[in-house]
Amino acid sequence: MPDSDSNQRALSPEQQDLLRTLKARFEKNHKRHPSLNWSDIQTRLEERPEKLWSLQEMEDSGGEPDVVGQDPETGAYIFFDCAAETPKGRRSICYDREGLESRKEARPHNSALEMANSMGIELLSEEEYRHLQTLGEFDLKTSSWVKTPTDIRSLGGALFGDRRYNHVFVYHNGASSYYASRGFRGSLRV
Repeated sequence: MPDSDSNQRALSPEQQDLLRTLKARFEKNHKRHPSLNWSDIQTRLEERPEKLWSLQEMEDSGGEPDVVGQDPETGAYIFFDCAAETPKGRRSICYDREGLESRKEARPHNSALEMANSMGIELLSEEEYRHLQTLGEFDLKTSSWVKTPTDIRSLGGALFGDRRYNHVFVYHNGASSYYASRGFRGSLRV
């Protein structure tokens, strides 16, 4: 197996820039991952350059991805979108394709599930969204679609969360709804 120096040289300049951005964010926000070491994360990223593509998509759409933990079973590092507000490049969208197609007029350009899939990431679950909110204050002015259980979605609904009145709320809306201040936050395991 090649050493990390040769892996680093094999990365494109854009990937190297992204690694620098991620490292700076990691160091600035130590409370999100107090027991993790950046060099271990960087090595794992260098071994999985396809994950850098997804992280770049998260970054380019305003997500400010950062490490929020490590899966104890697989060892995968977990990245969440940690921008203060739901990512700007992912707003004004329905929950999923079915919701989008059910609109007779004023259809948005995309849906949260389709965008996440095209980026190679997952929407945060309600549990993940609540965990994110323990790491800071997010969505004070915006809201984020969260992964919706099948039984709720089958009835036409979808879930979203935000923080208001110093409390984290997760509520429901029709999956076809969309608002200028609602987008989605994603997660990626590396």
